[in-house]
Amino acid sequence: MAVLEKLKILVVDSSSLTGSVALCQGEQLVAESLLNVRSTHSEKLLKQIDLLLTETGWRVSDLDLLAAVVGPGSFTGLRIGIATVKGLAQALDKPVVGISALQMLAMNLPLSPAPICVFMDARKKEVYSQLFNWTDDGPVPLDEARVLPPERLLEQLEGEVALVGDAVPLYRHRIEKLLAGRALLPTASAHQPRAAQAGWLACRAFAHGQAIRAEKLLPTYIRPSDAELNKPKPRKLF
Repeated sequence: MAVLEKLKILVVDSSSLTGSVALCQGEQLVAESLLNVRSTHSEKLLKQIDLLLTETGWRVSDLDLLAAVVGPGSFTGLRIGIATVKGLAQALDKPVVGISALQMLAMNLPLSPAPICVFMDARKKEVYSQLFNWTDDGPVPLDEARVLPPERLLEQLEGEVALVGDAVPLYRHRIEKLLAGRALLPTASAHQPRAAQAGWLACRAFAHGQAIRAEKLLPTYIRPSDAELNKPKPRKLF
């Protein structure tokens, strides 16, 4: 295995409408492809990976570590991204790392003096959220990831807080009404999930011995899928 500075990492994020792929060497970004367009991840992820490998001159066999954003997020998107990474890792016999979509978004507010509240659209008039503090090791969780209606979550926040994620512009008027001057709101570009940020986290996770075998890589959904919610209940016989 390569030393940390030479570690060649492929990162895939398909947790949202945006699909992004990054190649990193250690903590350094080498190349990134990000497409915020309405096409399925199954149509574009492999093309993005092939493009980056071609442009950088890397071969797929050069990779030392593969990483996937494991959620929460789009159920279908997560399955596609994780399956892609697992398939490549198993073929190459390489380790993998799973990265939280919420921690990846918290990376977009480096050195924030206030706690970072990730505010990610979960559809169904709910948001995925988690609080982080910025440290020398990046964003460190202050609580568990959860899914709640935006008003309930905002009412629980105390003191000054920086909010990031695609639900911020979506619910901006409610944020400003409930938090008033306590909300720190970044520019629109900060709400964009990026595989490059997950690459830095993947390198740190590898350094801390958190890499696993491909078959152990699983999605983090937080709430049940529509299929599970709509599954018919077994009939009682008596």
